[in-house]
Amino acid sequence: MSYKTAAIEAQHGGGTQPVHQEVIIAGTGGQGIMVMGQLLAHAAMAEEKNVVWFPSYGPETRGGTADCTVILSSDEIGSPVTATPDTLIAMTQPLLDKFAPSVKREGVILVNSSLAAPPRDRDDCKIVSVPANDVADELGNLRVANMVMLGAFTELLKPVRLESVIAALAEVLPPHRKALLPLNEKALKRGAELAGQL
Repeated sequence: MSYKTAAIEAQHGGGTQPVHQEVIIAGTGGQGIMVMGQLLAHAAMAEEKNVVWFPSYGPETRGGTADCTVILSSDEIGSPVTATPDTLIAMTQPLLDKFAPSVKREGVILVNSSLAAPPRDRDDCKIVSVPANDVADELGNLRVANMVMLGAFTELLKPVRLESVIAALAEVLPPHRKALLPLNEKALKRGAELAGQL
């Protein structure tokens, strides 16, 4: 399935556990925001869930914003976008500030605490701080901060199995990134471990 179009949608039957999760993943260009969304989409399709992946880019040519919406569901999906996500994964402060107000009450906000401070005005949500950049630095490559966050999200919310996300790495990562497959897998598992300790 190609990710060259503006939005990706796949409908499947099946799935053993009912699930409906609307997620916004947000950060800046170069942080692997779209890869996070694509991995979730591939993992959901592998588990025969319905899924929509919808990317959005800021107008800047360099250093711009990037976000994507991923909706995973056991049922048919009516819209490819959401104004009130269940979960926000925020990689930077400006994008956290932009999207945090829209998260549903009793939703979840995952904050990359290496680059952003948890919001103080959303005590109606579960706030989870993950020092993704610090952990990625410990692993030897800041580029895998996105995988740390994705691993934490997958462990906390369990919309798909972590094993399905790991399996999707080979499909989603471009050829010139294949050498980083083991490191990306390690970062996913490390993020899941951190979430499991919360």
